[in-house]
Amino acid sequence: MSDTYDDFGDECPGETFTDGEPAAGLLEEELRQAAAILDPVPAGLRRIAVDAYALHDLEARVAELTFDSLTDAVPVRGEGDPPRMLTFRADDLTVDVEVTPEGLFGQVLPPAPARIEVLAGPLAHARLTADDMGRFTGDAPPAGPFALRLRTGGQVVVTEWLRA
Repeated sequence: MSDTYDDFGDECPGETFTDGEPAAGLLEEELRQAAAILDPVPAGLRRIAVDAYALHDLEARVAELTFDSLTDAVPVRGEGDPPRMLTFRADDLTVDVEVTPEGLFGQVLPPAPARIEVLAGPLAHARLTADDMGRFTGDAPPAGPFALRLRTGGQVVVTEWLRA
């Protein structure tokens, strides 16, 4: 038998095996084909992934979550369903957001006008505008994963993604 064969003992011209192992490229291609047949990526998930990549901003800075009332706050007695308070920071920019059943309320600090998009995966983005004091409101609370993209003073800032 020659040194070019597959697992079934058949000859496989063009592929070289070393120490009983197939060439890395052949193994990788076979695994891809098997995954495509046995566990294909659902069309909806593929669309979401493509849309998420389209949201990618090379110049955007990521604002990290520095406070979340779900994990960082002390519960207040008597408060049935308190609003969720979030604080994001990117260098000298801070975004405070309150998520309630009525919608989003927030402020950009230091105060400045801004255009804000509420990103929610492949769904249409809610577009908000912050006034001269940096205040903004949205009529509908986000459902599911969301992030905010802010455009202010020539810079683009995107918050971390959270689940509402």
